[in-house]
Amino acid sequence: MKHLKAIQKYFWKYRVRLGVGLIFIFLSNYFNVLTPQVTGYVIDFVPRKLGLPGYQPPKRAPQYDYLVTKFINWMEGMSGLTQVVAWCGIIVLLLALLRGFFLFLMRQTIIVMSRHIEFDQKNEIYKHYQQLDSGFYKRNSTGDLMNRIAEDVSRVRMFSGPAIMYLVNLISLISLAVFFMYKRDPLLTWYVLAPLPVLAITIYFVNNTIHKKSEKIQASLSDLTTNAQESYSGIRVIKSFVQEKAMLGFFMKNSEEYRKNAIGLAKVEAVYFPSITLLIGISTLLTIMIGGLYYIRGTHNIGLDTIVEFVMYINMMMFPVSAIGLTASMIQRAAASQKRINQFLDTKPAIAEPQKATKVDLQGNIVFENVDFVYTDTGIRAMNNFNLSVKKGQKVAIVGRTGSGKTTMAQLLLRMYDVNNGRILLDGIDIRELSLRQLREQVSYVPQDVFLFSETVENNIRFGLAHADAADVEKAALQASVHKEITGFSQGYQTMIGERGVTLSGGQKQRISIARALIKDPSMVIFDDCLSAVDAKTEKEIIGNLNDYLQDKTAIIITHRIFTLFAFDKIVVLEDGRIVEEGTHQDLLAIPDGYYANLYARQQETDREK
Repeated sequence: MKHLKAIQKYFWKYRVRLGVGLIFIFLSNYFNVLTPQVTGYVIDFVPRKLGLPGYQPPKRAPQYDYLVTKFINWMEGMSGLTQVVAWCGIIVLLLALLRGFFLFLMRQTIIVMSRHIEFDQKNEIYKHYQQLDSGFYKRNSTGDLMNRIAEDVSRVRMFSGPAIMYLVNLISLISLAVFFMYKRDPLLTWYVLAPLPVLAITIYFVNNTIHKKSEKIQASLSDLTTNAQESYSGIRVIKSFVQEKAMLGFFMKNSEEYRKNAIGLAKVEAVYFPSITLLIGISTLLTIMIGGLYYIRGTHNIGLDTIVEFVMYINMMMFPVSAIGLTASMIQRAAASQKRINQFLDTKPAIAEPQKATKVDLQGNIVFENVDFVYTDTGIRAMNNFNLSVKKGQKVAIVGRTGSGKTTMAQLLLRMYDVNNGRILLDGIDIRELSLRQLREQVSYVPQDVFLFSETVENNIRFGLAHADAADVEKAALQASVHKEITGFSQGYQTMIGERGVTLSGGQKQRISIARALIKDPSMVIFDDCLSAVDAKTEKEIIGNLNDYLQDKTAIIITHRIFTLFAFDKIVVLEDGRIVEEGTHQDLLAIPDGYYANLYARQQETDREK
């Protein structure tokens, strides 16, 4: 239950709805418990009025509710038996209508409140997800993230709505019923309530079992969701390697684990609910047996009206008491789900907005000073005493073998990670002092792993730029040499792109991603091997466009190829997170047996063979 304290803020936010809803619950139950009293009065009035043999008037007048007493006093003035019975029937019907009306209002307040809480909580989780750093997403699977924002939030909603409603309904109805039962006959009330301690002990032990099983169910459901999500995303790989059967077996294994846990919980609940019904049945039997014996013996001032009232009270409590198990199950499941949600909400972003963020218009001067960086999860040292200076407007190429630290350098510059030692300066300001939003708004980044959304081509290009019009989008597409192909699509720029751009070729995805970067018109651009999937002719065209576009911008281009048509101010060769060669194209070619010279020679040979 302690985990559910996290949603107290939502109850406070919707306190008016909650408070009014609780009042409606009480009123619906209040009008409900008046029905046995009116019925008991009729049961006593008929034999008394008819003077039936064996009827004995009660030694002590029954104590009814104030409203029922007022009604009885009004009824006593009537002489006709039929008239009294008819009016009692009308009153019982009226009480049922009032109860139904307040039940309707109860659901309109409590259940609607739970939907508002669900809405707010999903937004809170999604907002927190977006604030978390890249390392978090490497450690946690997408399926688990989705399960917590969907299934877990849904279970918490069952607590904030139905469970609260059932719990308050249970407490109010039992309290009112026991109160009027005790006023009617204290001794018989104690007999009727005798099975309740057994019920309380049963609930305590079963709740612990339900809680443990609920945690296992949610964990196995996350594994199942992750398995399905990865299979759908990687379906082309699965089909190309003919692994459908193997993946189905893996899914069935996770599904079987979920099934076992779910069936285990269902078995507990299957024993639990009938047990509660049995205890209610025992209470009914005790009422009839003990009340009947007292009535036959003429002791304890118990008449047929008392027995009828108690049986009606017990039947009224049948659903609320039987709902104890359902309510307890909802609460325990919600607690298990909220615990999982809290685990992520309590996760602090490794990359945080500085308390006093510096906001400046960046010019494009970049300095890496003695930068060290190690990936926490793998222990790989990606940057090792790295030093580099890039002046405003310079064009720098970063080359090196796979794993040399090229992409890490770009991500550090965007502050996707923070350096372990040293610092990165932009225009003389430590990058950790800059506003994250302003930093990333002023840097265009084309990642190595291109990602496109399930949206139109136009919306993918102007992603994040609501003010960009169709002319801006077309201009960026022309610069990225993809305009001609887009206009050849069935609906041009309004063509929908499949999930992750599956409907496009690799080269098309890369060029649309380049267009997305160019439309921002930033002071700095970072291209991470973004031309690997385009042919030589298109590559030449794009580089020609970039020469014009990047004239007054600082550009860092990470590549495995050497662009001889692009006039780089500086070329940097990385090896194990260090700079091993640095200079212009001609400077590096002059280094005997250098990495850059060898790479250039191999590329020239490959181009001649083509």
